[in-house]
Amino acid sequence: MNHINRSARSDQTNADKTVAAFEQDVIDGLSQDQKSIPCKYLYDQTGSQLFDAICKTPEYYPTRTEISLLEKHASEIADLMGPGAHLIEFGSGSSIKVRLLLDAAPDLASYVPVDISKDHLLEAASSIAKDYADLQVLPVAADFTQSFPLPQEIAEGRKIGFFPGSTIGNFVVEEAEAFLANAAELVGPGGGLLIGADLKKDTDTLHAAYNDEAGVTASFSLNLLRRINREIGGTFDLQRFRHVAEYNADAGRVEIFLESRAEQSVRVNGNTFQFDKGERIHTENSHKYDIAEFQALGRQAGFTPCKTWVDSETLFSVHYLEVPAT
Repeated sequence: MNHINRSARSDQTNADKTVAAFEQDVIDGLSQDQKSIPCKYLYDQTGSQLFDAICKTPEYYPTRTEISLLEKHASEIADLMGPGAHLIEFGSGSSIKVRLLLDAAPDLASYVPVDISKDHLLEAASSIAKDYADLQVLPVAADFTQSFPLPQEIAEGRKIGFFPGSTIGNFVVEEAEAFLANAAELVGPGGGLLIGADLKKDTDTLHAAYNDEAGVTASFSLNLLRRINREIGGTFDLQRFRHVAEYNADAGRVEIFLESRAEQSVRVNGNTFQFDKGERIHTENSHKYDIAEFQALGRQAGFTPCKTWVDSETLFSVHYLEVPAT
């Protein structure tokens, strides 16, 4: 019999950012010389659904490549996790990739999906609970970039983190190290982390991946403005902004912006912001790593690299890191 708490442990975890905090972050970000909005606000329910659609576009190689690696090495990964482990997925989204691990490791003690989008989280967790009847499913609605308490049910036992999709690339290097350090503390001595990291590659491949021909990524970016309009009284005209994604080779990252198509002013709950034509709001980065760089980052955060898997075209990497047992 499965177990799922449909309240998503809201009484034990940090809840989603309040509307007031969203408003403050947007106003603060738009008040800077380089306007910016934290990328986590891209992922409301519509944004999460659009991101799922991005992952299915032909240009977006990371998802299919990572899935292929997980499929190929699932048995080996299950052996590394060991029996009776608690699997904690950071930014679980639709919980698609984790099914490969759940299939390969039927002796897991529990699955703990963690996501900031509560509605999306509960929908995905319910689906997992239905399909894996013997698995304890304990969803946590929280901002996984901040500290959050784990369910009491997993206080005992080995903990394994799962962070697929190269979401680690959304962080600047200092933030990535901080996330990894927090993950190491969360899983504790003897715990592990299975994490996907996109590899450095040619500019054309990267440009296509973040500027798909069907415009799904553009819709995903522009949805942030729609959310501002809906939730905090914004007056953005989506037709007057466009999605821009460019690879900064020096910084080793794709940089994503919303660019004003014209000189204009926009209001957010009584605050007015001026835009020049071509002025940009920075919304997201996607850092790319080589193997040695990422392993060094893991070591700095308290992990020991144990195993790395790379596809035949050297597009993507999956790493298994472990916190040394005391």
